[in-house]
Amino acid sequence: MIDIKTITNIYFIGIGGIGMSALARYFHAKGATVSGYDKTKTALTEQLNKEGISVHYEEDVTSIPLNPDVVVYTPAIPTNNKEFIYCKENNFLLVKRSDVLQWITANSFNICVSGTHGKTTTSTMIAHILRHSGFGCSAFLGGIAANYGTNFWSSDNNVVVVEADEYDRSFLKLHPNLAIVTAVDADHLDIYGTAAAVEEAFVAFTHQVKNEGSLLYHASIHCGNQLNKGVENFTYSLNNTQADVYATNISVQQGALHFSAQTPKGLIADLQLHMGGMHNIENALAAIWVAKQLGIDNYKIQAAIASFKGVKRRFEMIVNTDKHSLIDDYAHHPAELNALIEGVRTLFPNRKFVLVFQPHLFTRTRDFGNDFAAVLQKADQVILLPIYPARELPIPGIDSAWLASKMPAEKTLLLNKEALLQWVNVNQPELIVTAGAGDIDQLVEPLKNILTH
Repeated sequence: MIDIKTITNIYFIGIGGIGMSALARYFHAKGATVSGYDKTKTALTEQLNKEGISVHYEEDVTSIPLNPDVVVYTPAIPTNNKEFIYCKENNFLLVKRSDVLQWITANSFNICVSGTHGKTTTSTMIAHILRHSGFGCSAFLGGIAANYGTNFWSSDNNVVVVEADEYDRSFLKLHPNLAIVTAVDADHLDIYGTAAAVEEAFVAFTHQVKNEGSLLYHASIHCGNQLNKGVENFTYSLNNTQADVYATNISVQQGALHFSAQTPKGLIADLQLHMGGMHNIENALAAIWVAKQLGIDNYKIQAAIASFKGVKRRFEMIVNTDKHSLIDDYAHHPAELNALIEGVRTLFPNRKFVLVFQPHLFTRTRDFGNDFAAVLQKADQVILLPIYPARELPIPGIDSAWLASKMPAEKTLLLNKEALLQWVNVNQPELIVTAGAGDIDQLVEPLKNILTH
């Protein structure tokens, strides 16, 4: 393990990734020289450039510093990437993002949030409560916190909030003091192979909790009885009163969720959350548990939850007028889409609901085709964009038309991005939701312009 204080020059291959950019910001804040490559120019990479972090977009070995202390790469980078090969051949210290997070958190009090969904919103809520209340923390988040416009911040105290990513088993490098498992569903089967292997990884993660630490997990998790019982265990649930943490007095008033939280350390009443979806009350319950474990006063928790603006691309309300509403969300797994649809129906029970979905990965579309079809058709109208391949090559026979064939033809459309914008311009839907983990977010501004002009 490297002493991070000795790192003065660090290079990132895939710097535009949400987790990679948080690390880049960390080292930049520490005064190191930070630069990197990404194949795509995005709002995030342009922001990094503005902050003084040099980013380029062509595979160009001459852009790599002469003697970087460390080169960090993302698992999404293909092994034939010219810069990756160059760094390997020149024996640079080449490490994954998870290795660097391990170095950073080696001597801190770590709050690690894991789960196949819900972890980004939950970890951001925790970090917001700690920051807003004055308790303080450093945060490495998997999304852009809307309150602060960033996925990273640092603090003088030694508490770190980390989104613990199960992809590539990278969360097994972390050692939490407080660990949360939000959900354990079959996902990333391109890496894990089977649902059982996913469960095994989460069980292993809970055994990373430090001896004096605590573990909170969702009461519905199937492998709950296999999790680490050597540390203090707590469960949470929306309304299962057998859980240690649950909500009561839930209501929706003027677009906000109102509830009380029952915790092992007493009841917190009169909570307001300005987000849609009952799943976000569950995320808030996990965050509240952390705050209570750390001794934060109830009134500070209430104020922080009420002021939480959410996470970019997590039930993000882009337009909300009398005529039109546009919501953008990262949902790319059937369980996430189901929670998204339920949340939309809760806030807008009477509006006709158009869901635009960009499937993410050929393997995920193939593995969960029937589940996707069952969930998607809960919307009034479904528009499918072409599959976003990310790191994958096409699979013969697996495309959006294949997915559409599993749904009622009268409510399903296959469109590319340009055709979608034309369709929205002509039809002016009153409620449109964009969902997916690919580049569908590039449509948000054009859609906003169509619906507000």
